[in-house]
Amino acid sequence: MTMPQSYYSTPSWRNRLATWVLNLFGWKLLYTGLPARHGVIVAYPHTSNWDFCVGILAKWAMGIPASFLAKHTLFNIPVFGTWLKRVGGLPIDRRNPQGSVEQLKQLILQTEELWILFTPEGTRKKTPGWRSGFYRLAKQAQLPIGVAVLDFKNKEVGIVEFFEPSDNEDVDLEFLRQIYAGRVGCRPELASPITFWSPSSGDS
Repeated sequence: MTMPQSYYSTPSWRNRLATWVLNLFGWKLLYTGLPARHGVIVAYPHTSNWDFCVGILAKWAMGIPASFLAKHTLFNIPVFGTWLKRVGGLPIDRRNPQGSVEQLKQLILQTEELWILFTPEGTRKKTPGWRSGFYRLAKQAQLPIGVAVLDFKNKEVGIVEFFEPSDNEDVDLEFLRQIYAGRVGCRPELASPITFWSPSSGDS
């Protein structure tokens, strides 16, 4: 299921500075490039506010054209909402998951270069499983999925694998379980199991 990497961004001062900061705090960046100009990234485990700090540094260090999803109400906060947009945030209203997936599909296809990052739990709290929005988006738009890790035990962050979603959801989930085996979040007790789960509303 591995895809060859062929797309690399040009290093800049921000890439180098972010890499330096990560290294300063003992983090190792895992990244060899992107296989395409459009795709989906799933980042796991998401258990702490510290994930955002490490994740945004990794995004800058990799220099990838990536945006991330955040609760739409956060963008209404003065100053913070504006900053969130500037660093790549996209507002999502989880009350309308089907509409969100279609909107994201159109956004990706209309943008020259864009990868959208999902934290599949949709929250820092432990849930019965993952929301399937990233997977549905990748299948509907025929996009590759990048597998990103936030491993606080080994202090490793980055994208470690790419794959095309298959016609067998169970096989794909088992593939993801194997990749994430041994990867430990900031608060391990809050890590959600790698299985698709939907709240009563069918949230993504």
